[in-house]
Amino acid sequence: MLSARKNMDVVDAYARLGSYRAAGEVCGVDPKTVKRKVLAHEAGQLDEERAERAAVPKNTDPVRQVVLEQLRGTAGRGEAKRLLPVARAAGYDGSDRNFRRLVAEVKGQVRGEVGRHQRRPAVWVPGETLVIDWGLFAPGLKVFCAVLAWSRVRFVRVARDETAATTLALIADCFDQLDGVSAKVLADRMGCLKGGTVANVVIPTPDYVRFATHYRFVPDFCHPADPESKGIVEHLVGYAKRDLVLPDSDDLVVLNEVCAQWCDEVNGRAHSEICAVPAERLVEERSLLRPLPMLRPRIGRSELRKVDKLSTIRVASARYSVPHRLVGAHVEAVTFDGRVRVYDLDGELVADHTQLAPGEAAVLDEHYPTPRKPPSRGPRARTDAEREFLALGEPAEVFIRNGAAAGMTMLPKEIIEIVDDLLPAHGPDAVAHAVGRAARFGRFRAADVRSILAIGTALPEPAGGGDNVVVELPTAEVRSFDAYKIENLA
Repeated sequence: MLSARKNMDVVDAYARLGSYRAAGEVCGVDPKTVKRKVLAHEAGQLDEERAERAAVPKNTDPVRQVVLEQLRGTAGRGEAKRLLPVARAAGYDGSDRNFRRLVAEVKGQVRGEVGRHQRRPAVWVPGETLVIDWGLFAPGLKVFCAVLAWSRVRFVRVARDETAATTLALIADCFDQLDGVSAKVLADRMGCLKGGTVANVVIPTPDYVRFATHYRFVPDFCHPADPESKGIVEHLVGYAKRDLVLPDSDDLVVLNEVCAQWCDEVNGRAHSEICAVPAERLVEERSLLRPLPMLRPRIGRSELRKVDKLSTIRVASARYSVPHRLVGAHVEAVTFDGRVRVYDLDGELVADHTQLAPGEAAVLDEHYPTPRKPPSRGPRARTDAEREFLALGEPAEVFIRNGAAAGMTMLPKEIIEIVDDLLPAHGPDAVAHAVGRAARFGRFRAADVRSILAIGTALPEPAGGGDNVVVELPTAEVRSFDAYKIENLA
Protein backbone atom coordinates (compact mmCIF):
# COMPACT_ATOMS: atom_id res chain seq x y z
CA MET A 1 0.00 0.00 0.00
CA LEU A 2 1.34 3.39 -0.98
CA SER A 3 1.27 6.37 1.32
CA ALA A 4 -0.71 9.48 0.50
CA ARG A 5 2.48 11.29 -0.51
CA LYS A 6 3.48 8.42 -2.77
CA ASN A 7 0.06 8.42 -4.40
CA MET A 8 0.43 12.14 -5.15
CA ASP A 9 3.92 11.55 -6.59
CA VAL A 10 2.62 8.76 -8.84
CA VAL A 11 -0.27 10.83 -10.15
CA ASP A 12 1.98 13.86 -10.69
CA ALA A 13 4.60 11.78 -12.52
CA TYR A 14 1.95 10.39 -14.87
CA ALA A 15 0.57 13.88 -15.51
CA ARG A 16 4.05 15.11 -16.47
CA LEU A 17 5.21 12.08 -18.47
CA GLY A 18 1.94 10.67 -19.88
CA SER A 19 3.20 7.08 -19.63
CA TYR A 20 2.47 4.42 -17.02
CA ARG A 21 5.83 2.78 -17.59
CA ALA A 22 7.82 6.03 -17.40
CA ALA A 23 5.96 7.16 -14.28
CA GLY A 24 6.61 3.76 -12.68
CA GLU A 25 10.35 4.02 -13.37
CA VAL A 26 10.49 7.52 -11.88
CA CYS A 27 8.53 6.60 -8.74
CA GLY A 28 9.93 3.10 -8.37
CA VAL A 29 6.59 1.24 -8.59
CA ASP A 30 5.03 -1.19 -11.03
CA PRO A 31 3.31 0.31 -14.13
CA LYS A 32 0.10 -1.57 -13.22
CA THR A 33 0.11 0.15 -9.85
CA VAL A 34 0.52 3.51 -11.60
CA LYS A 35 -2.46 2.74 -13.81
CA ARG A 36 -4.62 1.70 -10.86
CA LYS A 37 -3.77 4.83 -8.88
CA VAL A 38 -4.33 7.15 -11.84
CA LEU A 39 -7.72 5.63 -12.63
CA ALA A 40 -8.74 5.83 -8.96
CA HIS A 41 -7.63 9.45 -8.87
CA GLU A 42 -9.65 10.29 -12.00
CA ALA A 43 -12.67 8.57 -10.50
CA GLY A 44 -12.26 10.44 -7.23
CA GLN A 45 -11.83 7.21 -5.28
CA LEU A 46 -8.16 7.43 -4.32
CA ASP A 47 -8.78 8.79 -0.82
CA GLU A 48 -11.86 6.61 -0.28
CA GLU A 49 -9.79 3.56 -1.23
CA ARG A 50 -7.37 4.27 1.62
CA ALA A 51 -10.20 5.08 4.04
CA GLU A 52 -12.11 1.89 3.30
CA ARG A 53 -9.12 -0.33 4.05
CA ALA A 54 -9.28 -1.90 7.48
CA ALA A 55 -6.30 -1.76 9.81
CA VAL A 56 -4.02 -4.74 9.39
CA PRO A 57 -3.63 -6.62 12.68
CA LYS A 58 -0.05 -7.00 13.96
CA ASN A 59 1.44 -9.92 15.80
CA THR A 60 2.60 -7.48 18.51
CA ASP A 61 -0.92 -6.31 19.42
CA PRO A 62 -1.55 -9.05 22.06
CA VAL A 63 1.52 -8.01 24.09
CA ARG A 64 1.27 -4.22 23.62
CA GLN A 65 -0.43 -3.78 26.98
CA VAL A 66 2.20 -5.92 28.70
CA VAL A 67 5.02 -3.83 27.29
CA LEU A 68 3.16 -0.62 28.15
CA GLU A 69 2.82 -1.63 31.81
CA GLN A 70 6.48 -2.62 32.02
CA LEU A 71 7.71 0.67 30.58
CA ARG A 72 5.36 2.76 32.67
CA GLY A 73 6.93 1.23 35.74
CA THR A 74 10.39 2.35 34.62
CA ALA A 75 9.39 5.80 33.26
CA GLY A 76 10.11 4.75 29.68
CA ARG A 77 13.50 3.16 30.37
CA GLY A 78 14.34 -0.36 29.31
CA GLU A 79 15.69 -2.41 26.44
CA ALA A 80 13.78 -4.65 24.09
CA LYS A 81 16.04 -7.63 24.78
CA ARG A 82 15.13 -7.41 28.49
CA LEU A 83 11.40 -7.24 27.77
CA LEU A 84 11.37 -9.99 25.14
CA PRO A 85 11.32 -12.92 27.63
CA VAL A 86 8.29 -11.36 29.34
CA ALA A 87 6.55 -11.01 25.98
CA ARG A 88 7.41 -14.59 25.03
CA ALA A 89 5.84 -15.79 28.25
CA ALA A 90 2.73 -13.75 27.40
CA GLY A 91 2.38 -15.56 24.08
CA TYR A 92 4.36 -13.43 21.62
CA ASP A 93 5.82 -15.57 18.82
CA GLY A 94 6.91 -12.90 16.34
CA SER A 95 10.38 -11.77 15.30
CA ASP A 96 12.81 -9.79 17.42
CA ARG A 97 12.74 -6.89 14.94
CA ASN A 98 8.98 -6.41 15.19
CA PHE A 99 9.22 -6.49 18.95
CA ARG A 100 11.95 -3.81 18.91
CA ARG A 101 9.65 -1.62 16.81
CA LEU A 102 6.87 -2.13 19.35
CA VAL A 103 9.13 -1.19 22.25
CA ALA A 104 10.32 1.97 20.47
CA GLU A 105 6.73 2.99 19.75
CA VAL A 106 5.56 2.36 23.31
CA LYS A 107 8.59 4.23 24.70
CA GLY A 108 7.57 7.32 22.77
CA GLN A 109 4.05 7.02 24.16
CA VAL A 110 5.26 6.61 27.77
CA ARG A 111 7.77 9.42 27.57
CA GLY A 112 5.07 11.69 26.26
CA GLU A 113 2.96 10.81 29.29
CA VAL A 114 5.67 11.45 31.88
CA GLY A 115 6.98 14.59 30.09
CA ARG A 116 10.60 13.46 30.16
CA HIS A 117 11.64 15.34 27.05
CA GLN A 118 9.58 18.49 27.58
CA ARG A 119 12.35 21.08 27.35
CA ARG A 120 12.13 24.83 27.31
CA PRO A 121 13.99 26.91 24.77
CA ALA A 122 16.92 28.91 26.04
CA VAL A 123 16.37 32.65 26.59
CA TRP A 124 19.56 34.58 25.91
CA VAL A 125 20.35 38.01 27.32
CA PRO A 126 22.37 40.54 25.28
CA GLY A 127 26.03 40.73 26.27
CA GLU A 128 25.83 37.83 28.69
CA THR A 129 26.97 34.52 27.20
CA LEU A 130 29.62 33.31 24.77
CA VAL A 131 29.31 29.56 24.10
CA ILE A 132 32.41 27.63 22.95
CA ASP A 133 33.15 24.05 21.93
CA TRP A 134 35.62 21.88 20.00
CA GLY A 135 34.93 19.47 17.16
CA LEU A 136 36.91 17.12 14.93
CA PHE A 137 36.99 18.58 11.43
CA ALA A 138 39.39 16.09 9.82
CA PRO A 139 42.06 13.66 11.06
CA GLY A 140 44.66 15.79 12.81
CA LEU A 141 42.61 18.98 12.42
CA LYS A 142 40.31 20.31 15.15
CA VAL A 143 37.70 23.06 14.75
CA PHE A 144 37.01 25.63 17.48
CA CYS A 145 33.54 27.19 17.43
CA ALA A 146 32.15 30.07 19.48
CA VAL A 147 28.74 31.75 19.34
CA LEU A 148 27.70 35.02 20.97
CA ALA A 149 24.34 33.71 22.12
CA TRP A 150 22.03 36.71 21.70
CA SER A 151 23.27 38.08 18.37
CA ARG A 152 24.25 34.62 16.99
CA VAL A 153 27.62 35.93 15.77
CA ARG A 154 29.76 32.92 14.92
CA PHE A 155 33.53 32.51 15.30
CA VAL A 156 35.24 29.44 13.77
CA ARG A 157 38.95 28.60 13.63
CA VAL A 158 40.98 25.41 13.15
CA ALA A 159 43.95 24.10 15.14
CA ARG A 160 46.11 21.01 15.52
CA ASP A 161 45.27 20.33 19.16
CA GLU A 162 42.80 21.10 21.93
CA THR A 163 45.30 22.13 24.59
CA ALA A 164 44.66 24.88 27.10
CA ALA A 165 47.12 27.17 25.33
CA THR A 166 45.33 26.84 22.00
CA THR A 167 41.88 27.17 23.56
CA LEU A 168 42.75 30.29 25.54
CA ALA A 169 44.46 31.85 22.52
CA LEU A 170 41.36 31.28 20.38
CA ILE A 171 39.05 32.69 23.06
CA ALA A 172 41.25 35.79 23.11
CA ASP A 173 41.05 36.01 19.30
CA CYS A 174 37.27 35.74 19.53
CA PHE A 175 37.12 38.60 22.03
CA ASP A 176 39.28 40.69 19.72
CA GLN A 177 36.93 39.89 16.83
CA LEU A 178 33.90 40.89 18.90
CA ASP A 179 35.69 43.99 20.25
CA GLY A 180 34.38 43.17 23.69
CA VAL A 181 34.06 40.54 26.41
CA SER A 182 30.88 38.75 27.37
CA ALA A 183 29.89 38.42 31.01
CA LYS A 184 30.14 34.63 30.90
CA VAL A 185 31.85 31.99 28.76
CA LEU A 186 29.94 28.72 28.64
CA ALA A 187 32.12 25.74 27.70
CA ASP A 188 31.69 22.04 27.44
CA ARG A 189 33.45 19.93 30.06
CA MET A 190 36.67 19.97 28.03
CA GLY A 191 39.67 18.52 29.80
CA CYS A 192 41.99 21.38 28.91
CA LEU A 193 39.95 23.83 31.02
CA LYS A 194 38.65 21.45 33.71
CA GLY A 195 40.77 21.00 36.81
CA GLY A 196 38.37 18.67 38.61
CA THR A 197 34.76 17.98 39.56
CA VAL A 198 33.02 18.02 42.93
CA ALA A 199 29.30 17.34 43.37
CA ASN A 200 28.87 17.67 39.59
CA VAL A 201 30.37 21.17 39.74
CA VAL A 202 33.37 21.70 37.46
CA ILE A 203 36.50 23.28 38.95
CA PRO A 204 38.38 25.30 36.29
CA THR A 205 42.15 25.09 36.03
CA PRO A 206 44.26 27.85 37.62
CA ASP A 207 45.41 29.03 34.19
CA TYR A 208 41.81 29.38 33.05
CA VAL A 209 40.91 31.26 36.22
CA ARG A 210 43.80 33.69 35.67
CA PHE A 211 42.74 34.13 32.06
CA ALA A 212 39.12 34.79 33.07
CA THR A 213 40.24 37.24 35.74
CA HIS A 214 42.32 39.12 33.21
CA TYR A 215 39.35 39.48 30.82
CA ARG A 216 36.81 39.85 33.66
CA PHE A 217 34.34 37.14 32.68
CA VAL A 218 32.85 34.23 34.63
CA PRO A 219 33.86 30.74 33.46
CA ASP A 220 30.90 28.39 33.27
CA PHE A 221 30.52 24.78 32.19
CA CYS A 222 27.66 22.75 30.77
CA HIS A 223 25.96 19.95 32.62
CA PRO A 224 26.19 16.48 31.06
CA ALA A 225 23.46 15.76 28.49
CA ASP A 226 22.12 19.30 28.76
CA PRO A 227 20.96 20.49 25.32
CA GLU A 228 19.51 23.71 26.75
CA SER A 229 22.97 24.97 27.67
CA LYS A 230 25.12 23.72 24.78
CA GLY A 231 22.79 22.98 21.87
CA ILE A 232 23.51 26.32 20.20
CA VAL A 233 27.24 25.66 19.82
CA GLU A 234 26.79 21.96 19.02
CA HIS A 235 24.67 23.07 16.08
CA LEU A 236 27.43 25.44 14.97
CA VAL A 237 30.04 22.67 15.13
CA GLY A 238 27.92 20.49 12.87
CA TYR A 239 27.14 23.43 10.58
CA ALA A 240 30.84 24.27 10.24
CA LYS A 241 31.69 20.66 9.41
CA ARG A 242 29.02 20.55 6.70
CA ASP A 243 29.37 23.97 5.11
CA LEU A 244 32.99 25.05 5.64
CA VAL A 245 35.29 23.98 2.78
CA LEU A 246 39.01 24.27 3.49
CA PRO A 247 41.80 24.23 0.89
CA ASP A 248 44.30 21.39 0.66
CA SER A 249 46.99 23.01 2.77
CA ASP A 250 48.91 22.24 5.97
CA ASP A 251 49.43 25.91 6.83
CA LEU A 252 47.14 26.93 9.69
CA VAL A 253 47.42 30.58 8.69
CA VAL A 254 45.93 29.85 5.27
CA LEU A 255 43.22 27.63 6.75
CA ASN A 256 42.20 30.19 9.35
CA GLU A 257 42.03 32.93 6.72
CA VAL A 258 39.44 30.81 4.91
CA CYS A 259 37.60 30.31 8.22
CA ALA A 260 37.51 34.07 8.79
CA GLN A 261 36.07 34.65 5.32
CA TRP A 262 33.43 31.99 5.97
CA CYS A 263 32.48 33.64 9.28
CA ASP A 264 32.10 37.02 7.58
CA GLU A 265 29.82 35.39 5.03
CA VAL A 266 27.53 33.57 7.46
CA ASN A 267 27.43 36.50 9.90
CA GLY A 268 26.33 38.76 7.06
CA ARG A 269 23.30 36.61 6.19
CA ALA A 270 19.98 36.53 7.99
CA HIS A 271 19.85 33.87 10.68
CA SER A 272 16.88 31.53 10.36
CA GLU A 273 16.24 31.41 14.12
CA ILE A 274 16.30 35.12 14.93
CA CYS A 275 15.29 36.37 11.44
CA ALA A 276 18.02 39.01 11.63
CA VAL A 277 21.57 39.52 10.44
CA PRO A 278 24.03 38.60 13.25
CA ALA A 279 26.54 41.28 12.24
CA GLU A 280 23.86 43.96 12.59
CA ARG A 281 22.71 42.65 15.97
CA LEU A 282 26.32 42.67 17.16
CA VAL A 283 26.39 46.45 16.68
CA GLU A 284 23.54 46.70 19.19
CA GLU A 285 25.01 44.13 21.57
CA ARG A 286 28.54 45.56 21.55
CA SER A 287 27.51 48.40 23.82
CA LEU A 288 26.65 45.82 26.49
CA LEU A 289 29.92 43.91 26.20
CA ARG A 290 32.70 44.58 28.65
CA PRO A 291 35.73 46.45 27.28
CA LEU A 292 38.88 44.57 26.31
CA PRO A 293 41.88 44.83 28.66
CA MET A 294 44.77 46.98 27.55
CA LEU A 295 47.25 44.09 27.49
CA ARG A 296 46.69 40.59 26.20
CA PRO A 297 47.74 37.79 28.59
CA ARG A 298 50.66 35.56 27.74
CA ILE A 299 49.31 32.40 26.11
CA GLY A 300 51.05 29.50 24.43
CA ARG A 301 53.05 30.47 21.38
CA SER A 302 52.83 28.18 18.36
CA GLU A 303 55.70 28.01 15.88
CA LEU A 304 56.34 25.80 12.86
CA ARG A 305 59.82 24.26 12.79
CA LYS A 306 61.72 21.82 10.58
CA VAL A 307 63.54 18.94 12.29
CA ASP A 308 67.27 19.03 11.50
CA LYS A 309 69.67 16.12 10.97
CA LEU A 310 70.35 15.92 14.71
CA SER A 311 66.64 15.21 15.29
CA THR A 312 66.21 18.53 17.10
CA ILE A 313 64.45 21.83 16.62
CA ARG A 314 65.35 25.31 17.83
CA VAL A 315 62.85 27.41 19.74
CA ALA A 316 63.90 30.76 21.22
CA SER A 317 67.60 29.89 20.66
CA ALA A 318 67.24 26.65 22.66
CA ARG A 319 67.45 23.18 21.16
CA TYR A 320 64.87 20.44 21.80
CA SER A 321 64.97 16.83 20.62
CA VAL A 322 62.12 15.07 18.79
CA PRO A 323 61.74 11.42 17.64
CA HIS A 324 64.22 10.51 14.90
CA ARG A 325 61.42 9.47 12.51
CA LEU A 326 60.58 13.16 12.04
CA VAL A 327 63.98 14.18 10.66
CA GLY A 328 63.36 16.51 7.72
CA ALA A 329 59.65 16.94 8.56
CA HIS A 330 57.86 20.02 9.86
CA VAL A 331 56.48 20.05 13.40
CA GLU A 332 54.59 22.55 15.49
CA ALA A 333 56.16 23.76 18.74
CA VAL A 334 53.82 25.25 21.34
CA THR A 335 55.32 27.12 24.28
CA PHE A 336 53.04 27.61 27.26
CA ASP A 337 53.39 27.74 31.05
CA GLY A 338 57.08 26.80 31.09
CA ARG A 339 56.66 23.82 28.77
CA VAL A 340 57.55 23.29 25.11
CA ARG A 341 55.26 20.75 23.48
CA VAL A 342 56.01 19.52 19.99
CA TYR A 343 53.26 18.15 17.73
CA ASP A 344 53.47 16.57 14.32
CA LEU A 345 51.22 17.71 11.48
CA ASP A 346 48.64 15.07 12.46
CA GLY A 347 48.19 16.75 15.83
CA GLU A 348 49.93 14.02 17.86
CA LEU A 349 52.12 15.03 20.80
CA VAL A 350 55.63 13.76 20.00
CA ALA A 351 57.78 15.55 22.58
CA ASP A 352 57.31 17.44 25.83
CA HIS A 353 60.21 19.46 27.32
CA THR A 354 60.75 21.98 30.05
CA GLN A 355 61.38 25.40 28.57
CA LEU A 356 65.10 26.22 28.60
CA ALA A 357 67.16 29.36 28.48
CA PRO A 358 68.79 30.43 25.18
CA GLY A 359 71.80 28.33 24.31
CA GLU A 360 70.73 25.26 26.32
CA ALA A 361 69.64 21.89 24.93
CA ALA A 362 67.10 19.28 26.04
CA VAL A 363 67.95 15.90 24.50
CA LEU A 364 66.05 12.74 25.43
CA ASP A 365 67.65 9.36 24.68
CA GLU A 366 64.30 7.77 23.80
CA HIS A 367 64.09 10.04 20.75
CA TYR A 368 67.04 8.25 19.12
CA PRO A 369 67.18 4.69 17.72
CA THR A 370 70.50 3.75 19.36
CA PRO A 371 71.70 4.18 22.96
CA ARG A 372 73.95 7.06 23.87
CA LYS A 373 77.66 6.24 23.44
CA PRO A 374 80.20 7.48 26.00
CA PRO A 375 82.70 10.04 24.67
CA SER A 376 85.63 8.19 23.07
CA ARG A 377 89.04 9.56 22.06
CA GLY A 378 90.66 6.19 21.40
CA PRO A 379 93.53 5.75 18.92
CA ARG A 380 92.49 5.12 15.33
CA ALA A 381 95.03 3.72 12.91
CA ARG A 382 95.82 5.68 9.77
CA THR A 383 98.80 3.75 8.44
CA ASP A 384 99.62 0.08 8.09
CA ALA A 385 102.27 0.31 10.81
CA GLU A 386 99.82 1.86 13.24
CA ARG A 387 97.21 -0.76 12.34
CA GLU A 388 99.65 -3.61 13.09
CA PHE A 389 100.77 -1.97 16.31
CA LEU A 390 97.19 -1.44 17.58
CA ALA A 391 96.46 -5.09 16.77
CA LEU A 392 98.55 -5.91 19.86
CA GLY A 393 95.57 -4.86 21.96
CA GLU A 394 95.20 -2.76 25.07
CA PRO A 395 98.96 -2.50 25.86
CA ALA A 396 99.52 -0.79 22.50
CA GLU A 397 96.71 1.73 23.15
CA VAL A 398 98.13 2.50 26.62
CA PHE A 399 101.61 2.89 25.11
CA ILE A 400 100.33 5.44 22.58
CA ARG A 401 98.17 7.35 25.10
CA ASN A 402 100.90 7.63 27.75
CA GLY A 403 103.56 8.45 25.18
CA ALA A 404 101.46 11.24 23.71
CA ALA A 405 100.75 12.59 27.19
CA ALA A 406 104.48 12.58 27.91
CA GLY A 407 105.16 14.67 24.79
CA MET A 408 107.05 12.03 22.80
CA THR A 409 107.13 13.74 19.40
CA MET A 410 109.18 10.87 17.90
CA LEU A 411 106.59 8.30 18.90
CA PRO A 412 105.47 7.53 15.29
CA LYS A 413 109.05 6.58 14.32
CA GLU A 414 109.44 4.45 17.45
CA ILE A 415 106.21 2.59 16.58
CA ILE A 416 107.46 1.95 13.03
CA GLU A 417 110.73 0.51 14.42
CA ILE A 418 108.85 -1.73 16.85
CA VAL A 419 106.59 -3.03 14.07
CA ASP A 420 109.35 -3.52 11.46
CA ASP A 421 112.17 -4.88 13.69
CA LEU A 422 110.85 -6.27 16.96
CA LEU A 423 107.45 -7.68 16.03
CA PRO A 424 108.71 -10.13 13.33
CA ALA A 425 111.61 -11.26 15.58
CA HIS A 426 109.78 -11.83 18.89
CA GLY A 427 106.14 -12.35 17.97
CA PRO A 428 103.03 -10.40 19.04
CA ASP A 429 102.67 -11.88 22.55
CA ALA A 430 106.19 -11.04 23.71
CA VAL A 431 106.11 -7.60 22.09
CA ALA A 432 102.71 -6.83 23.65
CA HIS A 433 104.04 -7.80 27.08
CA ALA A 434 107.18 -5.67 26.58
CA VAL A 435 105.18 -2.68 25.30
CA GLY A 436 102.86 -2.87 28.30
CA ARG A 437 105.85 -2.97 30.70
CA ALA A 438 107.52 -0.06 28.92
CA ALA A 439 104.32 2.04 29.18
CA ARG A 440 104.05 1.11 32.88
CA PHE A 441 107.50 2.54 33.64
CA GLY A 442 107.30 5.50 31.25
CA ARG A 443 109.69 4.19 28.59
CA PHE A 444 108.48 5.02 25.07
CA ARG A 445 111.46 4.31 22.82
CA ALA A 446 111.99 1.27 20.66
CA ALA A 447 115.37 0.73 22.34
CA ASP A 448 113.63 0.43 25.72
CA VAL A 449 111.26 -2.20 24.34
CA ARG A 450 114.25 -4.05 22.80
CA SER A 451 116.04 -4.08 26.17
CA ILE A 452 112.97 -5.51 27.87
CA LEU A 453 112.74 -8.22 25.25
CA ALA A 454 116.48 -8.99 25.61
CA ILE A 455 116.15 -9.67 29.34
CA GLY A 456 113.18 -11.96 28.64
CA THR A 457 111.86 -13.96 31.59
CA ALA A 458 114.46 -12.62 33.99
CA LEU A 459 112.49 -9.42 34.38
CA PRO A 460 111.30 -8.79 37.91
CA GLU A 461 107.61 -8.28 38.19
CA PRO A 462 106.86 -5.68 40.86
CA ALA A 463 103.90 -6.72 42.93
CA GLY A 464 101.76 -4.85 45.31
CA GLY A 465 102.29 -5.05 49.02
CA GLY A 466 100.74 -8.05 50.73
CA ASP A 467 99.80 -8.80 54.32
CA ASN A 468 102.26 -8.10 57.13
CA VAL A 469 104.38 -11.10 58.16
CA VAL A 470 104.28 -11.66 61.90
CA VAL A 471 107.25 -13.66 63.34
CA GLU A 472 107.74 -14.49 67.04
CA LEU A 473 111.42 -13.79 67.90
CA PRO A 474 113.21 -15.39 70.88
CA THR A 475 113.57 -13.33 74.00
CA ALA A 476 117.18 -12.11 74.69
CA GLU A 477 118.66 -11.71 78.14
CA VAL A 478 118.51 -8.14 79.32
CA ARG A 479 120.99 -6.55 81.77
CA SER A 480 120.81 -3.16 83.41
CA PHE A 481 123.34 -0.39 82.79
CA ASP A 482 124.82 -0.91 86.22
CA ALA A 483 126.43 -4.08 85.00
CA TYR A 484 128.70 -2.04 82.74
CA LYS A 485 130.28 0.13 85.47
CA ILE A 486 134.10 0.09 85.66
CA GLU A 487 134.15 -1.19 89.14
CA ASN A 488 131.95 -4.05 88.17
CA LEU A 489 134.15 -4.94 85.20
CA ALA A 490 137.15 -5.54 87.43
